[in-house]
Amino acid sequence: MNAELLIMFTLDCDRAHLYAHPERVLTPDEMQRYDEALARRATGVPAQYITGHQEFWGLDLIVSPAVLIPRPETEHVVETVLELVASAGAKQNQDQDQRQRAGAPAPHELRIVDVGTGSGAIALALAKELPTAEIYATDISADALEVARANAARHNVASRIDFRLADLLRGLPPASFDFVVSNPPYVGKSEEDSVQLEVRKFEPRNAVFAGATGLEVIERLIPQAREAIRPGGWLVFEISGTIADRVRPLLSGWAEVEIRNDLQGIPRVALARKSTGA
Repeated sequence: MNAELLIMFTLDCDRAHLYAHPERVLTPDEMQRYDEALARRATGVPAQYITGHQEFWGLDLIVSPAVLIPRPETEHVVETVLELVASAGAKQNQDQDQRQRAGAPAPHELRIVDVGTGSGAIALALAKELPTAEIYATDISADALEVARANAARHNVASRIDFRLADLLRGLPPASFDFVVSNPPYVGKSEEDSVQLEVRKFEPRNAVFAGATGLEVIERLIPQAREAIRPGGWLVFEISGTIADRVRPLLSGWAEVEIRNDLQGIPRVALARKSTGA
């Protein structure tokens, strides 16, 4: 797969074109470019950093060493949010006539914030699927936000995403979001040896490692999210199997707490709802 990505990168073509022209012979310049890409890959540089691209939710995203490479597992976070939005939308439709008869105001526009947006993967996927939603995206890294903004511009959603340089949710208005969504760093320093060498060596450490236990960022995110979310809103964030049992107690006081597994049966998404009375 890496060789295929690198040859597509060398020839500036897609997979369909590559397989439709198996007789294609590389020119000397193309061969040199391919050899250089292979040499970089041999040192451990991820193929995505060599090509500058990674697909996520059907979107071709620019990636650089300033951002974590989006993984397919993170799509479970997007799926969870969309499922919750659809469920809430069905209930709103059932209640719409009753609200109109009572003269109640129309429901507010859906507002979502992606915390630690990195390449913008989650924010862009949600912008694609929820065209009327108001979306914010924060990151502590100015370099990461530059990549995220570039991706938003490429996919024509820059006007719909408000990018903020911030530590988690700091500086955002309280009780104003329907969803706080995040793929936070959740690997502990004690697990470092179990992480792939190319991840440890080349991906941004502050996007991978949270601290000694792996819970340090999540422990700060949860109370901040509780302040930022409207009553009845949701917190949805990615986790790993190694911290799942320790995440659930942190969500004490939230409603409808759930840990969902990915396709491999590994705990991957934590979700919790802020009580309407909170």
